[in-house]
Amino acid sequence: MSTVQSKKQIRDFTQGGIFKKLISLALPLMAVSFIQMTYNLVDILWIGRLSSRSVAAVGTIGMIMWMMNSIALVSKVSAEVSIGQSIGAKRFDKASIYASHTTTIATVLGILFAFIFISSPHTFVSFFKLETDIANEAATYLRTVSFGLPFVFLVLNFSGIYIGSGRSDIPFYFNACGLAMNIVLDPLLIFGLGPIPALGSKGAAIATAISQGLVMTLFVLHLRRTNGILGKFPFLIRLRKSYTVNILKLGLPVAIMNIYFSFINMNLARTASIYGGYLGVTSQTTGGQIEGITWNTSQGFSTALGSFVAQNYTAKKMNRANQAYRYTLYMMGGLGVIVTLAFMLVGEEIFSIFIPEKAAYEAGGKYLFIMGFSQIFMMTELTMQGMFNGVGKTSPPAIVSIVFNTLRIPLAIFLASRIGVNGVWWAITISSIIKGIILPTWFYFWQKRKKKVLISSI
Repeated sequence: MSTVQSKKQIRDFTQGGIFKKLISLALPLMAVSFIQMTYNLVDILWIGRLSSRSVAAVGTIGMIMWMMNSIALVSKVSAEVSIGQSIGAKRFDKASIYASHTTTIATVLGILFAFIFISSPHTFVSFFKLETDIANEAATYLRTVSFGLPFVFLVLNFSGIYIGSGRSDIPFYFNACGLAMNIVLDPLLIFGLGPIPALGSKGAAIATAISQGLVMTLFVLHLRRTNGILGKFPFLIRLRKSYTVNILKLGLPVAIMNIYFSFINMNLARTASIYGGYLGVTSQTTGGQIEGITWNTSQGFSTALGSFVAQNYTAKKMNRANQAYRYTLYMMGGLGVIVTLAFMLVGEEIFSIFIPEKAAYEAGGKYLFIMGFSQIFMMTELTMQGMFNGVGKTSPPAIVSIVFNTLRIPLAIFLASRIGVNGVWWAITISSIIKGIILPTWFYFWQKRKKKVLISSI
């Protein structure tokens, strides 16, 4: 494919209306985030009709899958930033090379972790200290869903490639197709119909793996078209040191932050299991998926902001980047207020939509009420993460996240030993508030220092 044809597939954010272009990039990303969240909510919606114990089993594996998605960010985030910056510098040849490198890394990691989990699922499930029947169900679910792990890694990587190229609409369309398939397959495979046997939670795992396989196939077919984005780059190549090092430099801080974050949440789920039993685990895992309404919205805007800033920062148009940042803060603040009120006023009603058992939705309502205090601060943290990523400074968000998420474990144990499982939720809320204050302060002083350096060099 010629360079001219390649450019037509790419969106330039260094000129034109800032708000319009930011929204055009963010809305499909938000939609993709909601689609990914809906995968889990649909599973919970149907599995909740089996029992809250099955929800606890699937929810704990959701923690492990969260860690896998975090590891996949090594290729996804580096693709977004490196390709976005290459395009901003008009180096389309480098963008294609980066795409090949991140795809190769995603393939290797996906196959590796699939093999590990399929071989010994009980080793990982035992961490959560679940009752025997719940642990066995969780292990079966983990082994089954792991067959789709290579698809998950590649889907996230391909999404990063398109996002870095300014085409966030493509991941939306493909993930929407996967969600539609998952919605159809879930009840069929969980409860059975005609010749199709009822497989319970294992059926949900099969439905998820098949749906992710469909999304990956759609990406591959689109990329291999004659006029495919970035010139039909090869998927598997021999890694070159300079590109690989830069990919790891860009992707590892964000991945480590999210991996560690998922590990912290696994420990919190373990504490919730000890102090609140399976209802504690159910509250955290299901409540966390409901809370994903704000998290995924913020993550969508954060990713869009990162890609927008990456192009404008490289093009030396930081004023445009700062204006996009202000727009994002205004929108996230408004949404944060709405979600906070919903969680605090009608938390039980929201939770009961997914799990109709009285004891479960009462416990879940308490979780959402406490989480309501932290929503605006959590959204601010993610917005700042997008700004830092866009300017190539991925370490500060990782440092803040690692330090204060680590404090959640001792704080959760301390509070839970005194006020029960609700102490775990307060530990999460308190740390989120602190992170939402520190990260924008850090960026303010970084930007102020950078301006002084520029002035002194003139």
